[in-house]
Amino acid sequence: MTWLAETTMLSHGWRRFLLLLVAGAIAGLSVPPFFILPALFVTMPIWVWALDGAEIRRGWRRLFGPAFTIGFAFGWGYFLVAFHWLGAAFFVDGGWVLAAMPPAIMALAALIALFWGLASALAHLTWSHGPARIVGLASWLAVAEFARGHLFSGFPFDLLGYSLTGTDEMMQLASVIGVYGLTFLAPLLAMTVALIWPADERSWSTRLAPFFLALAVIAGQLGYGWNRLSGTTSTERTDVALRLVQPLVYEHSSFGNVDPVALVDRLLMLSDMRMDPADQGLADITELVWPESSLPFFLSTYPEALARIARLLPDQAVLLAGAPRQPFQPNTDATRQAPYNSVLAIDSDGEIIASYDKAHLVPFGEYLPFGEIFARFGIKQFVPGADGWSAGEASRRVLSLPNLPPPLLLICYEVLFSGDLGAVTSAQYLLNVTNDAWFDGSIGPAQHAHHARLRAVEEGMSLIRAANTGLTFATDPLGRITAQLVPRQMAALDVRPAQRLPTTVFAQLRHWPLLIAIVAGLLISLVSSRSARSRRRIR
Repeated sequence: MTWLAETTMLSHGWRRFLLLLVAGAIAGLSVPPFFILPALFVTMPIWVWALDGAEIRRGWRRLFGPAFTIGFAFGWGYFLVAFHWLGAAFFVDGGWVLAAMPPAIMALAALIALFWGLASALAHLTWSHGPARIVGLASWLAVAEFARGHLFSGFPFDLLGYSLTGTDEMMQLASVIGVYGLTFLAPLLAMTVALIWPADERSWSTRLAPFFLALAVIAGQLGYGWNRLSGTTSTERTDVALRLVQPLVYEHSSFGNVDPVALVDRLLMLSDMRMDPADQGLADITELVWPESSLPFFLSTYPEALARIARLLPDQAVLLAGAPRQPFQPNTDATRQAPYNSVLAIDSDGEIIASYDKAHLVPFGEYLPFGEIFARFGIKQFVPGADGWSAGEASRRVLSLPNLPPPLLLICYEVLFSGDLGAVTSAQYLLNVTNDAWFDGSIGPAQHAHHARLRAVEEGMSLIRAANTGLTFATDPLGRITAQLVPRQMAALDVRPAQRLPTTVFAQLRHWPLLIAIVAGLLISLVSSRSARSRRRIR
């Protein structure tokens, strides 16, 4: 390790860039579903050692000099591994689109890596050679991760904090500090290895102390999680019963060009199927759930679907169906508004009694930033629709249904936004409907599902997840999976959510502990840097 530390500190130019790129790629193995946490402890110190040996520029070039390049290279490698599964969406259309896949994934990873490059440069402004330097870098990295999860509509996939959530026990700390708090903690713990090497005049006990403290923190995290899991009782609700349909609707990629009769036939058959001889079908079901994009056409083109749904549903049941919704256009001369990606609530009379429109759209997936410019090159959003999709109102996420406890409805991507789910206080459980068929055969669906489970832990509410091709499951308020379907199996699953737990610490304080930790970390880094400069001047 001494050789690696010294080699990293003395490297420069393309060799240093390549070393950081490879290190970042290895660090990417710490994200779901790999959870190789030691990868962070091996690679994060390389970032620190590289900054130890980075040249210091003057003026504005110091901000966008070697320190920026070091963080950018590490981040580029990390995001290339973490986001490589997004390339699976290119196989849906095939043809010439496949040629665009490698440069598109590389460009996206590079774009996100700019956040880490800036964090690295800012940390280097107050760099010292003591333990405070890893506190400063971890603080700026937490700022960068929070920024990429919120700026420009946000893209919070694979935050560093998910590396500390590989088991049910480890996940429980999210109920206190959330995944962004874990994102501050993960690099800080991993960087303690950088304080051991290279060897200097300090004793081994002094150099090893921070690393053993990091191991103690992880042990404490496991202990807290074990205690919370063993000491918390979740009680199943008796006033709501859901049937989740996993229909394998691959016709989603041909919006408006499907056979609605055959598709509705399939959905109705799966909805009323009997799992075993004791199964009563929909007789005791209060909510039937069809996932996102299960009806890839406007119901106005096949109005008989509502009548058929009405004949299927018993009096007490409501269907929640993923389907597009056309906005009301009072003025036919006005510019036509794009449709909504919605969930429609349909009762036993075949009437649409409520709806929720997806508020947080996926950039480049459901809408195209600077669409007119990209359209000149034949580039369009991945998810088919009528010239993109409109965003709904996030404040309407809680769906009020007659005589039923209200769920907090989250369509696909919306479940990623920690601490920004809407009016969670009035909801009784989380209902996530999604269509991950674009990424079948990749790690994407498993990654997305794990991210969703963290929201259950943070909010202390059951998560019910209905996915088109998988993963369809239910969790308790501690994020433990209580029932699930096999991926890519055409089937249905009956579940009951649990009673929500008392308000978690994270639900009460949200990101305030993170903000305090970041401010404290930056102050420690600044004070240490000034003290080091004072000592150098005295000498």
